[in-house]
Amino acid sequence: MSQPDLNEPASAAPAGNAGRSKFSADVLRTVMPGVLVALVIALASQFIAEHYGAPAMLLALLIGISLNFLSEDVRCQAGIAFSARTLLRLGVALLGLRISFDMVSALGWPVVGLVVAGVLLTIAFGLAVSRLFGFRYRFAFLSAGSVAICGASAAMAIAAILPKDERSEDRLVFTVVGVTILSTLAMILYPVLSEQLALSDRAAGIYLGATIHDVAQVVGAGFSVSQEAGETATLVKLLRVAMLAPIVMTALIVLRMTVGSSASGNPGMPLVPAFVVGFVALATLNSVIALPAVITELSADLSRWLLLLAIAAVGLKTVPKDLMKVGKAAAGLLIAETVFLAALVAFGLLVVLPGLQGGS
Repeated sequence: MSQPDLNEPASAAPAGNAGRSKFSADVLRTVMPGVLVALVIALASQFIAEHYGAPAMLLALLIGISLNFLSEDVRCQAGIAFSARTLLRLGVALLGLRISFDMVSALGWPVVGLVVAGVLLTIAFGLAVSRLFGFRYRFAFLSAGSVAICGASAAMAIAAILPKDERSEDRLVFTVVGVTILSTLAMILYPVLSEQLALSDRAAGIYLGATIHDVAQVVGAGFSVSQEAGETATLVKLLRVAMLAPIVMTALIVLRMTVGSSASGNPGMPLVPAFVVGFVALATLNSVIALPAVITELSADLSRWLLLLAIAAVGLKTVPKDLMKVGKAAAGLLIAETVFLAALVAFGLLVVLPGLQGGS
């Protein structure tokens, strides 16, 4: 006569936990190879950047492109996709801890108005002239948003909510490469231009922070002028970064109203993406609570590394010959948007708000 299985009822409860643990371990094993490849690229890029002064984001992208054959390896595909999507959005959300409402009072409403106008008008300009360069709204908004807000970081955030097609990755990679090169050139040329325009240190900081695309180049250019210019430029740049959330949310609402959620590469995406909610929540938290400096610094470093991992993964997914399809017209549009923003802010400082030149 067979004995009853007395262990069955007792083991039923742990079975669910064991199943979940096994699922988590399986997911980790699936994504880890691709994530590690992106991490190695990010580490190499940061090392080269620190020792030779090249932009880490651009290096990660180029190294990733040179190793794009790894994206065809089934062991790496899931991790590369995870890095290019999930880690990207987490990195963008963590940017919120660099923002606080105190920036508005520190800069003053005239500066805030100039910065906001610069962002909005540059995006409008890109959308208006894109047809002349042979592009529709996707590349126009992607390129103009990256120029107007915060370079490569904005490009990746905007690309996350745009409807997907077979050229989406190519447009993103070209925009990141182009805007990083232009930002590096601006870091060299704009301090000289500020001197030629006879801007005070404070006005020069406003100009550099409102026109250079990437945060790192803004800091480099600002402090090359003076301490005051560097601090002002950094603050102005962070105000532009703060524009990322409302611009992305507005764009997503417009997309839902015009092309519908089904036109997106992610039909299930909520009206307000989780990474935008996270960005706003962290910015609000940083505004209402005096967070320890160690937390904000760690979050800034983590955000930078996550974005570096994400752009390395985007490079890994990119086929070099496909970049050539974007063409000279795309470069022309990026340059036109950059020149427009630089001219607009100079006009605002010299003509509309000459009082902002007060300072050393």
